[in-house]
Amino acid sequence: MSRRRSSHKKEFIPDPKFKSVLVTQFINNLLRRGKKRLAETMVYDAIELAGQRTNQDGMSVFKKALDNVKPTVEVKSRRVGGANYQVPMEVPQDRRTSLAIRWLITYAKERTEKSMADKLANEFVQASKNEGGAIRKKIDTHKMAEANRAFVIFRW
Repeated sequence: MSRRRSSHKKEFIPDPKFKSVLVTQFINNLLRRGKKRLAETMVYDAIELAGQRTNQDGMSVFKKALDNVKPTVEVKSRRVGGANYQVPMEVPQDRRTSLAIRWLITYAKERTEKSMADKLANEFVQASKNEGGAIRKKIDTHKMAEANRAFVIFRW
């Protein structure tokens, strides 16, 4: 157990347009060099585009994509008796959300569309349909945990 102070969770202020903490967290992960207004416009445009492409509410497409990408298990390295084992662990709720956001942004950046809003919108649409790069990453993570299920006994 650590002797230092315990870290406190950062409270996010809901974004002004959708009044959602998830959107604020997504914007904060997307922004670079302090350009928050630029990140906000990219995310808002992406949510609108995703809504137009699916003929649904853009916010519901965004939430469905985020829920589909959230992993339930992951592997963590654990050293036991001189050997390293990949031990499957259940992912805490706040880490699930942050991993899903990170994966959506990472795989949206790898897409070939012109603008970042287009890339994000297409990634949202595909993730809401259980397709795309972020969903592939989730499936790979789950497969890795399933393959190492024998090492559950080393969980701490």
